[in-house]
Amino acid sequence: MESRQELLANIKRRQMWDFAFALMGLLSLLFALVTLLALIVDLGMTGIPRINAEFFVNFPSRFAEKAGILSAWVGSFLIMVTTAVCAIPLGVAAGVYLEEYSKKNWVSQIIELNIINLAGIPSITYGLMALGLFVYKLKLGQSILTAGLTLGLLVLPIIIVTTREAIRAIPNTIREASYAMGASKWQTIRYHILPYSSGGILTGVIISLSRAIGETAPLITIGALTFIAFLPTPPIDGQFPYLNFNWLMDPFTVMPIQMFNWLSRPQPEFHVNAAATGVVLLVMTLIMNGGAIYLRSRFRKKMKW
Repeated sequence: MESRQELLANIKRRQMWDFAFALMGLLSLLFALVTLLALIVDLGMTGIPRINAEFFVNFPSRFAEKAGILSAWVGSFLIMVTTAVCAIPLGVAAGVYLEEYSKKNWVSQIIELNIINLAGIPSITYGLMALGLFVYKLKLGQSILTAGLTLGLLVLPIIIVTTREAIRAIPNTIREASYAMGASKWQTIRYHILPYSSGGILTGVIISLSRAIGETAPLITIGALTFIAFLPTPPIDGQFPYLNFNWLMDPFTVMPIQMFNWLSRPQPEFHVNAAATGVVLLVMTLIMNGGAIYLRSRFRKKMKW
């Protein structure tokens, strides 16, 4: 009888600890959500009234009511394009090789460990590396190409890791069935592994780019301008071959740096402009993350195994 009562008391005590832990986790989650919601509401109430068509088509100005983010959002867009072109093919190819082709030995384990560590180091480290390599050694200058390569290196480990995880989720029965039908390893990867894992890969790519679009420290390190009142060279030319890549070597600014510039000024009107830029940047990030969630759910519905 005593052992039964002790057992019931022990179970009741453990249930109380479980309830206390669950309550603590719920309160922590509510505190984080309320804090985040308060910051977003305050940012929106300050910045949304300033957002209009002129805000997107005007250059920065010393007059707050006339200032806009034209050069900043164009610079952010071009840098994201450059980052995607540099990082996505290399990251996906590296992930496919490490997961499907490389031998599982101590060398591959060291490579995997270093890739995981690179995904977690501070972004300012990439800026310092890019300053020494791209700016000083390769003489690329403080250009859009330098910024795209820097952010490409920043998001490359994330793309590699997410690509490997997406490929690893594919059952081995898919590979075995493909080999049984006489397909080669590359044919199996091209027609089965990559299509089935494309949802996870795209999710990782979009999330990595949504991180890159808000980075400031590495771009300041390589010499991004805080005030720029002109646009890069147009990428489309009126003469054959109609494509112009001179914009890659032009100076640039981005929306986070434009926000920093306005926040450093004492006039409250510029702080309103910074809040409006923050709203635009937040909406762009939410759209990118929402697109990643939509693509992931859509590709999962197509999986039939």
